[in-house]
Amino acid sequence: MKYEQLAKDIIERVGGKANVKSVVHCITRLRFKLKDESKAETEALKNMDGVVTVMKSGGQYQVVIGNHVPDVYKAVTEVGGFASQAQQEDDAEDDKGGSLFNRFIDIIASIFTPVLGVLAATGMIKGFNALFLATGLLTEEQGTYMILDIIGDSLFYFFPVFLGYTAIKKFGGSPFIGIAIGASLVYPAIEGILASEPQYVLFAGTVFESPVHITFLGIPVILMSYATSVVPIILAAYFASKVEKLLRKVIPDVVKMFLVPFFTLLIVVPLTFIIIGPIATWASQLLGQATIFVYDLSPVIAGIFIGGLWQVVVIFGLHWGLVPIAINNLTTTGSDPVLAMMFATTFAQIGAVLGVYLKTTNQNLKTLSIPAFISGIFGVTEPAIYGVTLPKKKPFIFSCIAAGIGGAMIGFFGGRGYMVGGLGIFQIPTFIGPNGLDMTVWGPVLAAILAFVLSLIATYLFGGVNKGETPVEESDSADQQAREVTVEAGTVLSPFTGKVISLSEVEDEAFATEALGKGVAVVPTEGKLVSPVSGTVSVLFPTKHAIGITSDNGADILIHVGMDTVQLQGKHFTAHVKQGERVEVGQLLTEFNIERIKEAGFSIATPVVITNPDQFELLTTEEQDVKQGDRLIELKK
Repeated sequence: MKYEQLAKDIIERVGGKANVKSVVHCITRLRFKLKDESKAETEALKNMDGVVTVMKSGGQYQVVIGNHVPDVYKAVTEVGGFASQAQQEDDAEDDKGGSLFNRFIDIIASIFTPVLGVLAATGMIKGFNALFLATGLLTEEQGTYMILDIIGDSLFYFFPVFLGYTAIKKFGGSPFIGIAIGASLVYPAIEGILASEPQYVLFAGTVFESPVHITFLGIPVILMSYATSVVPIILAAYFASKVEKLLRKVIPDVVKMFLVPFFTLLIVVPLTFIIIGPIATWASQLLGQATIFVYDLSPVIAGIFIGGLWQVVVIFGLHWGLVPIAINNLTTTGSDPVLAMMFATTFAQIGAVLGVYLKTTNQNLKTLSIPAFISGIFGVTEPAIYGVTLPKKKPFIFSCIAAGIGGAMIGFFGGRGYMVGGLGIFQIPTFIGPNGLDMTVWGPVLAAILAFVLSLIATYLFGGVNKGETPVEESDSADQQAREVTVEAGTVLSPFTGKVISLSEVEDEAFATEALGKGVAVVPTEGKLVSPVSGTVSVLFPTKHAIGITSDNGADILIHVGMDTVQLQGKHFTAHVKQGERVEVGQLLTEFNIERIKEAGFSIATPVVITNPDQFELLTTEEQDVKQGDRLIELKK
């Protein structure tokens, strides 16, 4: 298992196996439900190699991994044994905690996340098929078109079956009962019944006018087409989970295996056709009409809000509250403006990433920007947000502004989605509607290009990309040449400007006796720690007060800011690198507030020691005062 060690570390940092109720994943993040979030070591997780960041939202503890999250999720479930545990877990009881809004977001995410990948895949196939039809590459009579259309419609048409499984599992019921209920709703004979002459009409002359084709035990059934529907099956699954639990309490164990599903289906399916389905369908139609009404008031303003705020919503995982609305719009009105408005957001984000890449002098940030840009092209923007634009602040703000402008432009051209599809460039075919390739398609494409260009230019010119980076002090060419030679020969430069003292003067026996390594200590006068060598961050303590670097020539260097500062638990410290990250000489590693640390009663004396001194001959500086980048320790093998 490639990610076995990462999985073990993640499980340990979230409080261990015993603290995990369940874990699922979406496109980029592991979504834990923890028994006690206070037991999770959030800062330690954020600083782990392989973890982008950590978010707490919607009642979930979200560990953002990136594009390879399915592989990490598989390792986590196998290492922790969570798959069998999640199946036995009573989710309905678990969901009693937290606010109503958090519980709603958690329910929606749990129901839709498992089918998200296949839903996007089938939608992409349907979108490209629509593109082939619009460009004349295929016709509706060709077998190729028909088969691709079947694949594209497969999941969405039978959506109640898939959601029956995920929804009832979330509510604590038996998944196959949910499947059976969903399959009942899309039973093929229903379409034939709906095409026949009705026996009579209920609620004639009202918005709820409904023809009655059949009855059940003399009760009129308002039969509707539930293919592609969302709300009816979710409500039916919730009701079925309650009925099933009640039956399990009263039916003897010896016949429980078949009598529980027997009575559950006999009760729930007729009630769904008679009461739950019609009411849920009417509610769905009203919600769809309300959404379209708000959008029609001003598509441009709607585009500004949805486009501009979408990335903020994604950060907190709250976009799940909009997903069912978008899908409901597709099933009730045939099109959806909600997901269409956010189309330009992806391209605004990668525009900002490209601006950072072109502008930054930080080699590590430049390297990180490349995979973030590639992921963003295909709609996965979390690596770009958490790894590149959000830490730099201004690029993220510019991308939001550009996305808002792009959203307004999409609204102006009347862009809507006519199917669920992929993200990024794969979302383009979803704009193809009954009129083919018109401005409702080209308008969103132009909006995405505009958002990309605006975000790129603004970030490059005004993004403050290099703010906070600490370059090595300029010197004349002779000194610079000497410095480059000595660095290659094994020079450890001073990570601070300050006063040099011997290790024996440090108020810590382990350092003073050189038990932890040989070197010197510096009392810094400025709260910026830069890398004294080129190498790799081998250790970064969760409290950020100490960092270990393995230099390119094999020296293990430990820099411990202050004495006993571990007690501050990371307060007054800000790390700018992660464990496992490549760093160059002079690169900013950590910032700290000297005055606040002193006010807390701690010494600021900072040992800089070589922890494998047996492999080198050490010569420390004789200077009493050093500047950042001055020679501090010479190493010879």
